[in-house]
Amino acid sequence: MTIRSTDFKHVSYLWDDAKAAELAGDEVALLIYRSNLLGADLRLTNYGGGNTSCKASTKHPLTGADTRVMWVKGSGGDIGTLTKSGLAALYVDRLESLKNIYGGLAYEDEMVELFNHCIYDLASKAPSIDTALHGFLPFNHIDHLHPDAAIAIAAAKDGKEITARLFNREIGWVEWQKPGFDLGLQLRTCLDENPGIKGIMLGSHGLFTWGNTAYESYINTLEVVERCAQYLEENYGKKGFVFGGQKISSLAEADRKKQAAALAPVLRGLCSSKNHMIGHFTDDARVLEFINSNDLDTLAPLGTSCPDHFLRTKISPLVIKLDPSEDLGDVKSLKAKLLPEFEAYRAMYTEYYETCKHTNSPAIRDTNPVIILYPGVGMFSFSKDKQTARVAAEFYINAINVMKGAEAISSYTSLPRQEAFNIEYWLLEEAKLQRMPKPKALSGKIALVTGSAGGIGKAIAKKFIDEGAVVVVNDNDAGRLGEADSWFGSLYSKDSFTTALLDVTNSNQIKEAYDIAALAFGGVDIVVNCAGLSISKPIEEHTEKDWDILYDVLVKGQFFITQKGVEVMRKQDIGGDVINIVSKNALVSGPNNAGYGSAKAAQLHLSRLNAAELGADKIKVNVVNPDAVISDSKIWAGAWAEGRAKAYGITVAELPDFYAKRTLLNEVILPEDIANACFAVTGGLLNKSTGNVLNVDGGIATAFVR
Repeated sequence: MTIRSTDFKHVSYLWDDAKAAELAGDEVALLIYRSNLLGADLRLTNYGGGNTSCKASTKHPLTGADTRVMWVKGSGGDIGTLTKSGLAALYVDRLESLKNIYGGLAYEDEMVELFNHCIYDLASKAPSIDTALHGFLPFNHIDHLHPDAAIAIAAAKDGKEITARLFNREIGWVEWQKPGFDLGLQLRTCLDENPGIKGIMLGSHGLFTWGNTAYESYINTLEVVERCAQYLEENYGKKGFVFGGQKISSLAEADRKKQAAALAPVLRGLCSSKNHMIGHFTDDARVLEFINSNDLDTLAPLGTSCPDHFLRTKISPLVIKLDPSEDLGDVKSLKAKLLPEFEAYRAMYTEYYETCKHTNSPAIRDTNPVIILYPGVGMFSFSKDKQTARVAAEFYINAINVMKGAEAISSYTSLPRQEAFNIEYWLLEEAKLQRMPKPKALSGKIALVTGSAGGIGKAIAKKFIDEGAVVVVNDNDAGRLGEADSWFGSLYSKDSFTTALLDVTNSNQIKEAYDIAALAFGGVDIVVNCAGLSISKPIEEHTEKDWDILYDVLVKGQFFITQKGVEVMRKQDIGGDVINIVSKNALVSGPNNAGYGSAKAAQLHLSRLNAAELGADKIKVNVVNPDAVISDSKIWAGAWAEGRAKAYGITVAELPDFYAKRTLLNEVILPEDIANACFAVTGGLLNKSTGNVLNVDGGIATAFVR
């Protein structure tokens, strides 16, 4: 058999017989292989959603006797990236014995704790709430997925009848119920009452399919989802339109991006009233079809159906009432229009919580929206980090797909508010949240570091990412920027950084860089002016061109980068940081250094002036003064090193030792040392410090500020 990628139109057939043959006899390896293939196709399941399992005989660790064990995706994993360490392994007979002590729905959460008494592999991942759903079905391989096409049927008003008719009763149906032990029992009852079925649809939730081999389960899953998707496609054409037809037209793509970049920092500021949020924007065609439709105002407030969706997107989105071509230049007027909409959303969410809460419910969480829809423009999402914001957007697109399908074949139904609350504020979900690692110091922060493709800027960008920030990496050299993109990409995911070509003397590129920051992350919190160059010449050799480029890059560049950054920070109205990488030369007079040293002095005083002006905006402005940072420096690779060596009467090779020996600490200064100083300023311990100069030069007495 060869790979048959063209056999399916709506899903991808990725099974490779040769690869599977290498895994023959190892059911766990085949489970992982199958899971990764399923997770690679987002039409089959969303990121982190669904779970897979296999049952096989293995040796009991104490008796050596054959014993049946189930391996199932553990809590919090993702099948697309699943490895053996992400599986929970449990004795099947012990799982079965839990039926004898189950006391009913009131004891659901207690049963999860009892899964621990069924563990076979002591290195297992913690079993998830869905363990029982797999454990009580007799099949060797089981897939539980959340395909949009299947959920569209599951969330349709008459989904049960459609399922029976579409699959000639070969797919069973179990009504919506919160996942748990009882739902596992219901799945088994459905199978017992409908022998020979090849899957079960869970109302409003998802799909269970199975097989006695990994391949049988895989192909069964694809065939069922393909049939669901085909049925939806057949019905889209019957009405001639979707979502009640188009109400408004989208702006042109360039104009959508322009509006989104202008609006994102304002939305981010409003969404960050409790915690700093990171944003994501998409104008995906599926989003535009929904937000531009006649049915938007009817469907959006209903919320989502699948628990995986609303756990990440909140119960419903905020649809903002701005014209697509709205003039966004008057920020004060814009905020006056948007603030009442945010207040109304927060009030709605608070009422939802107060109406549905139980005596032991966790405290109310952030009441701001996660998903924000701007008709004619696109969708914004905001969450604690870029990955979570991006995934929330992906899940809402899943929800759009579900609504579209359900409306095409029947009418869409969402979960009742109380059922949704019981999932969102489930004590087991809360416990999972409490187990998550504490946020890093710069989590939720967005940084733009100029000149960050190498040297000091690169080290600062890396330090910020390591401490939880997202960063706009940039340089004026496209080749150097490409190398930096590859280097950062080898260390971090694309959720941690983006890139921009940026010449700090070019006003258009400055605006484009901040627009990139807004579209990728929502705005900016930290601006580090690190881009620079240096020219060391005696006064008689200095040219007008030398003078102009020094002042254009170091002084004017710092000013206009800061000016645009402050504009964005004021839109957000949540404060910020400006750090200017200046130099010991701003304070110390040296030979052959008139242009560079005076430009550095101008940078330093400009920093003081900005600090004095921006304090009312809670924007801190501080200076880090390095000296002789030679490692990975574009500056030191050129004529500057020769000029400084000549000024001191030594060779270029002698410079590092020369600079180290003249310091009080007798230390070589590295890019990482400057990065650490920038983190010290922004990391939370110096939140009330502005207008300061932090020397990182090994100790040069003549450079002491006081």
